[in-house]
Amino acid sequence: MRRPLIAGNWKMNLSRTQCVALARQIASGLSDSPAVDVAVFPPAVYLDAVITANTGLKVGAQNVNENADGAFTGEVSCSMLQDLHASAVILGHSERRNLMGETSEQVNRKILAALKAGLTPIVCVGELLEQRQAGQTDQVVLEQCRISLAGLSAEQMQQTVIAYEPVWAIGTGQVATPAQAEEVHASIRQWLAKSFSPTTAAQVRILYGGSVKADNAGELLSQENIDGALVGGASLKAESFLGIIHATKAEKVA
Repeated sequence: MRRPLIAGNWKMNLSRTQCVALARQIASGLSDSPAVDVAVFPPAVYLDAVITANTGLKVGAQNVNENADGAFTGEVSCSMLQDLHASAVILGHSERRNLMGETSEQVNRKILAALKAGLTPIVCVGELLEQRQAGQTDQVVLEQCRISLAGLSAEQMQQTVIAYEPVWAIGTGQVATPAQAEEVHASIRQWLAKSFSPTTAAQVRILYGGSVKADNAGELLSQENIDGALVGGASLKAESFLGIIHATKAEKVA
């Protein structure tokens, strides 16, 4: 059985003190041996503070540069994340694709660099509202998968997490219905089986992201192919984030 993962993307929010306090509050709300993996992704400038707080949570970065070093002002390398003892990195988030112009080819280079550095990539894919309305969801999502995950071995793919995040549902309050989300997750898993192997497809965790909250998490996470959530706004408060974690435990572990 795939172990559920709930990841909190804090984006460009909170202060250093607030980040540390939030991580501690989340950690204190977990049981000693939770059946769910929990990871938080604070702003890069606060990574060190959250990691050294020693909460026991997995802590990752929201982005990384694909180059080992060099004249890339303002960027952060995989070795720098290693030096901080970060364990994961979010790559290809829709905000980076659509606001920063990041391509799937660039995402692919970042994934390969992250894997080489021993970081777990959480690779985001998802369609725009007009693409869904045009019936292009599978075409768009699977093309993003094909290019973003090009060149990975089966072993590397098994170390990678995919997050399906319909762009029209991020921060809008709109949520894909459980059936809509499950349909896309199932398509991604079928693609993984064809592109790698059924064994690999069965092991890869696929998260849902898009206005996930405590009151809708249970129904979403009850779906066969949804293995957790990439949470935005609801991860900025311990109470709401813990509610999603507990809903996951109830659905996936009971």
